[in-house]
Amino acid sequence: MKPLPTISPPFARKKEAIIAQLALPAAVYTDASPKGSVDVGIRSLVDEINGHAGLVTTSSCAGRVSVYLEGRKTTTLVEEEEEDVSASAVGGKGGGEWLFVSHEAVDGGREVFGMGREREGGEGGRLIHFKFEPMILHVLTASLEHAQVVIQAGMEAGFRETGAVSLLGRRPEDGAMPMVAVRSMGLSFESLVGVERDGERYCIVSAAYLERLVRIANERFAENQKRIARFQKALTKALAPKVADDWEDAETRRERKKQEGLKRRDELQKQSKSPENGDSDLASILQPLDVL
Repeated sequence: MKPLPTISPPFARKKEAIIAQLALPAAVYTDASPKGSVDVGIRSLVDEINGHAGLVTTSSCAGRVSVYLEGRKTTTLVEEEEEDVSASAVGGKGGGEWLFVSHEAVDGGREVFGMGREREGGEGGRLIHFKFEPMILHVLTASLEHAQVVIQAGMEAGFRETGAVSLLGRRPEDGAMPMVAVRSMGLSFESLVGVERDGERYCIVSAAYLERLVRIANERFAENQKRIARFQKALTKALAPKVADDWEDAETRRERKKQEGLKRRDELQKQSKSPENGDSDLASILQPLDVL
């Protein structure tokens, strides 16, 4: 692989600001995620990525199981679109709420997820979703070449939807500063499991069905961790300092051996003409070299 481009000043300044934010004490640091901090299960990967000059993480999630209560429905299409945009924020404009979030394997049922016993009948209400989402990582890169390294590592690790989501910095003068999303929708799944009516939350699926959802989520957590490990390994290998390669093909080896033989013959010719050696010994000395 060719050497990666040098780091531009705009990228260096952007990275410095992000690293300073990540370095804040846990009691002070916060971000836009429901958890509000970098997941423990992905912290080592985030630190390793940020250790490379041309890369910096801007957001990350190690993967999660969540139970989410939709926001209240609105009456107009425009309002519904606005609600969808804000639905990921707790207490946001849409009024949605995370009832449960875990970034590791879970063991729980409807009580843990904030729902009461099943209840038949009734219309309307706010729906409750059970979701599994694998790792998603956004990496700001210093050049198209840096972005390609991250994309290739993500694809090799099984994050099939990895790709550049933007190519330029926020300001035209910043130049190329691609943002890469490392992700895979293939492991994701979602199911409706409950409803809220009149302030009460009810599970609308059987206990066996909910247990199956939890089991599938835990299995996908395990696969997600394997992919994260493969991604970290592939990225480390791609960005490791290159060591000189001593391998040579057959043609190169033949030429090298020929030149070594000619050099050796010249040395022997000089030795044979010295006062200590007679010319009669030259043929016997050179004969083995004729086969080169």
